Amino acid sequence: MEQILQTTYLWLKAGHIIFVIFWMAGLFMLPRYFVYHQEAEPGSAEEARWIDREAKLRRIILTPSMIMVWVFGVALATGMHFWSAPWLHAKLLFVLGLTGYHGWLVGYGKKLAKGQRPLTGTKLRMLNEIPGLAAAVIVVLVVVKPF
Repeated sequence: MEQILQTTYLWLKAGHIIFVIFWMAGLFMLPRYFVYHQEAEPGSAEEARWIDREAKLRRIILTPSMIMVWVFGVALATGMHFWSAPWLHAKLLFVLGLTGYHGWLVGYGKKLAKGQRPLTGTKLRMLNEIPGLAAAVIVVLVVVKPF
């Protein structure tokens, strides 16, 4: 029985890491797409292409990856009885933050598609640092388990 649990654990862990990589890639790409989108002439064919690219990135990579990160993560935490671990609680706060950031990006993309451009390219470039900082903290929490 222990062998089955270990094998399942390794597959769940591999799946979790794979989809974290996909999700993070999308979280890095989408704000950059927004910068290029905002630099395009309003109503132009180029702007239409950016709207299409952003929608595809969200639909094909970003949202499915986020869902799978949560599915694999919850399965890992449950299977390994990690729910009482303080480091997991801290990790979950950061993952919830990234999930909220993801939702904000989706909403911002919809505003851009309607022609609204509330942020500057500089602010979008600064916001693009959020996933990297969160990922660094999450990796330390999971690997080092400081508490």
